[in-house]
Order: sequence, then structure tokens, then C-alpha cells
Amino acid sequence: MTVVLVINSGSSSFKYQLIDVESERSLASGLVERIGEPVGSARHKVIGGDADAESSRELPIPDHTAGFQVMLEAFEQNGPSLVEEPPAAIGHRVVQGGARFFQPTLVDDLVEINIDELSVLAPLHNPGAVQGIRAARAAFPDLAHVAVFDTAFHQTLPPAAYTYAIDRDLARKHRIRRYGFHGTSHKFVSRAAADFVERPLKELKQIVLHLGNGASVTAVDGGHSVETSMGLTPLEGLVMGTRSGDIDPSILLVLARREEMSPGQLDTFLNKRSGMLGLAGVSDMRDIEDRREAGNGAAMLAFDVYIHRLRAYIGSYIAQMGGVDVISFTAGVGENSPLVRAEALATLGFLGVHVDPERNGARVRGTRVISTDDSAVTVLVVPTNEELEIARQTLSVIDRG
Repeated sequence: MTVVLVINSGSSSFKYQLIDVESERSLASGLVERIGEPVGSARHKVIGGDADAESSRELPIPDHTAGFQVMLEAFEQNGPSLVEEPPAAIGHRVVQGGARFFQPTLVDDLVEINIDELSVLAPLHNPGAVQGIRAARAAFPDLAHVAVFDTAFHQTLPPAAYTYAIDRDLARKHRIRRYGFHGTSHKFVSRAAADFVERPLKELKQIVLHLGNGASVTAVDGGHSVETSMGLTPLEGLVMGTRSGDIDPSILLVLARREEMSPGQLDTFLNKRSGMLGLAGVSDMRDIEDRREAGNGAAMLAFDVYIHRLRAYIGSYIAQMGGVDVISFTAGVGENSPLVRAEALATLGFLGVHVDPERNGARVRGTRVISTDDSAVTVLVVPTNEELEIARQTLSVIDRG
């Protein structure tokens, strides 16, 4: 039994995917959203055969428990049947595992309580995950449920990398440290890159650039995360679609005094009104590139700021590891923007990093090399698959008994 149902639950929606880990195929996927609103919606896709079969419904979905019933009905009516062939387990994506969870973990009542308690560190993410876990355990009481944490891959960070230079007692009291995120993606891509170049993971120094609306970069040395750009929350680090990334903390004090902004307003400002949206008025990199090409000054500056920050992190992580063997781009921007990839590495020629323009510009799916044959560092585009990674880790727990 190698089929796993992967659940990614938020406060008012959840995504799901039924995956056969052995064949690495997605059998079905769906989205239940607008939970708690007067009218919710549900979409279900059966993958395979001559053509993918899609269905959709609109109906009241008062809570996650009702949402799971809608999902079960979609499977029953459209397939594959979860009754005739139940999955081996249910894998749950959980954003914040704190310092408590450093590997995929079988969910019981105590683990559920701990995930809920860690909501203080991820108030926008963990509460939704808990609702999804509770609803899933009620819908599938006889199956094993496994929590897979975004932060777990980064539990190998050394103290020098995860410690902030603030009062240590206050930091300990409030559990303030770097946790890092996108861990399932960074783990998947770093392993896929090692397989692709046919070298042992433990021998490679890698930099993985997960560039989407949310973005992070991780230094992976011997298969272990040793540095990552996101911190206590997913706000720190690179310039993102609507998030500021790194800023001088005093900016918040200035805005609080001069604009009389509350903590909640500052949170919204940094997470939802900053980044590329704040600089250029749009958050999608495709729009930024189009406006830049048309000579829009704001878009040109936003792109330059984005690349400047990327280069700074790449250079820093090469220095921290004492070199790099493989650099991989992944996620929406990383996989689809030749311009971002070329500009991010344009200044690394002195290290022997050379991107091949033709390979970089080719519209080819799958993992591929975009560096030149004589490049000292192999540069790859590696499509991420966080759902498959969650399914793999879920099965690993079941296989351990």
C-alpha cells in the first residue's frame, strides 16, 4: 500500500491530493474553499485515463468537518473510491513545528495539542492545520495520520545560524529563534538534484532557491540545512510578492510613532502590502517583467531590489559553506523565469558559475541543467513537489511501524 492522501489545510480552505508514492503519480486532487461563508465551493479532479475528469460544486460548508464530507462525496461520486481502496495513511502539512518536532510524526491527541499550542508561533497557519487534522481524524478514524512540518528540515541549523542577538532570557521565554520554512520543498529539491547529477547527497554543497510568491533560500550541506533565509516567521529574508523580507527593525518604530500604526496594522503592512506589491503595485513576477520591459521605472527598481537581495544571500551562503557544487531554482518564479535565473547568477562568473542562455531560455518541463558544460557549478531547474515529499515522509513513518 503506497497511496497517501495529503491534506494542506488553512483557516477557511483545504487542498488535498491522492498520491501513489511508488509510481510518484497523483491520482486525484481537489480544493475545498470559502469554508464558513454563506456559500462555499469544492473542486475535484481525477487524474489519468484519456483525460482528466473535473467536477465542482457550490454549497454551504460551515466548517472543516463538513468540508471533509464534501471531499468524501467527491471521491465516492467521481473516484477513485476511498472505500474500496483506502489510502495507507493521511499526511498533513503543518507549517510550524517549533523545536519540538524535527521529523514527520504520527498524530495522536498529545501531538494535536502540541501543534495547536504552537499556533502562537504561526497564528495564520497552525490553527487551520489543527482544524484539518481534527476533521480528518473524524473522517478517517481507522487510518494513521502523520504531521509533516515545514520547519523540520531546518532543525539541523547550528546555533550560530538560528540564534538572534537579543536578550537570551527573553528569547527563550518566547521561543524566539530562526525556524525556517519551505522545508519540504528544500528537502525534496536537494535530494532530487543529487539524484539528477548522480552524486551522493552527503557529498554535495547545495543552494536551493525556492522562488514563488513566498520565497526562501537554503544552504544544504551534505543533505542537511545549515542556513536558511526565513526566520521566526516566513516574513524574513528575500523580497517576496507581498512580504518585505529583511528590513531595519527601526522602520517599525518610526511607522508606529509617525503613522500611529498598531501592531496589527504593521503586520498587515509588512506581510500583505510590501515586497514587489509595495514597490511596483503588482506582486506577480510576470507583471513585473512585462512592466520592466515597457520601461516602467517602479517595476525596474523593484526587479533590481529583488535581484540584489537574491545575490546577497547566494554569496553569503557560498561563503558559509566554503563553496557550492549545485545551485537549484524551484517554485513558480524559479521554474518559469529565465530572466530571474540569469540575473541572480550574473555576478558569479569569478567563481566559475556560467549559465547557458539557450538552455536557460528553453521552455522544457522537468529537471534540467541550465549551466554551461564548463561551469564549475552545476545550475539546475528542479520542479518542486511538496505533496509528494509529504506523502513520502508519511509512508516512512508507517514503514517504521
